[in-house]
Amino acid sequence: MQVLAESESSLPPILVHRQTMRVIDGMHRLRVAQLRGRSMVEVKFFDGSEEDAFAVAVAANRAHGLPLTLADREAAAERIIRAQPHRSDRSIAAISGLAARTVADIRRRLGSDVAATISRVGRDGRVRPLNPAEGRRAASEAIAERPEASLREIARSAGVSLATARDVRERLRRGDDPLPGRQLGPRQQAGSRPAARVGAESQPNAGRAPMGRAVYSRERGRSAMLDGLSRDPSLRFTESGRRLLHWLFSKAKGPEGWEEVLDSMPPHCAYVVLEVAIGCADEWSRFATQVQQRLRDSA
Repeated sequence: MQVLAESESSLPPILVHRQTMRVIDGMHRLRVAQLRGRSMVEVKFFDGSEEDAFAVAVAANRAHGLPLTLADREAAAERIIRAQPHRSDRSIAAISGLAARTVADIRRRLGSDVAATISRVGRDGRVRPLNPAEGRRAASEAIAERPEASLREIARSAGVSLATARDVRERLRRGDDPLPGRQLGPRQQAGSRPAARVGAESQPNAGRAPMGRAVYSRERGRSAMLDGLSRDPSLRFTESGRRLLHWLFSKAKGPEGWEEVLDSMPPHCAYVVLEVAIGCADEWSRFATQVQQRLRDSA
C-alpha cells in the first residue's frame, strides 16, 4: 500500500453503494488516495439492495482482492442463500468461488430456514422454475384468470420463461394439456385417455347385468365422462368452456331419485309427468343430433 501511495500511477475508480455510501470494492485504493493527501477519488455508484451490493462485493473481492478462505466463501454463500433464495446454485457458486454442488449442500443444510421459491434466477439472468410442471400449471392458471394479459406478464407472475408462457398459451388454445407428455406423471397420463372408455360400455358382461346394476353403471359412466371433461384445460381455462361445464353439470345429472318418485306418484298425475319426461327426452335427443352433426362436420 505504501508503495502504491508513493507512486504516481492512476488508480481505478472505487465502487460505492449509492443508498448507503458504503465502499463495495476499493477500500485499499481509498486508503492509498488518503495517503497521497487527496480529498477526492473517482467513484462508480452501484444502485441496488444491500444484499445485491454484498454479492457484488464478494465477487469483486474474489476477482482481485485478498484470497478468501473456504470458511469465508461458505459464509458468504450462506448469507446470499438466506437473503436471495431465488438465486440459482450456479450463480451463487460463481459469486462465492464455490462449486455449485457445495452451494446446493449449504442450501439443503439450511432447509426450512430458507424461504421457498418456485423458480430461480440463473447466471444469465433468466428465470427458470424449479419444477417445470408447477410453473406451467401456474402459467395456465394465470392465463385463465387474465386472458388479456401479455406473455411477459404471465411469465413474470408464474415464474417461467417467455417461451414457456407462449407454449402454454398455444396448448390451451388447441385444447391440449399445458404440460407436455414427459412432464405428466403416470397417473395423469392414464387420466388423459378418453373418458368415454370408462363406464358400463367397457365393462365385461355389462349388457347382461340386471336392470339396477345397468342403470348404476350408466350413471357411473356418465359421471366419469363428466369428470374427464372437467379436467380438460380448453374448458377449465376459458370463459365459454366453464359456462359449458356449468351447464352440463346442472343438466346432465338426470332425474335423480326417480325410483322413489315413481312409487309415490298418484295415477292421475302420471299422464302429465309422462309428457314432461317425453318432452325432456325429445329436447335431449335434438341436442344429441346437433352434437352428432357437428362431429360429422368437423371430421
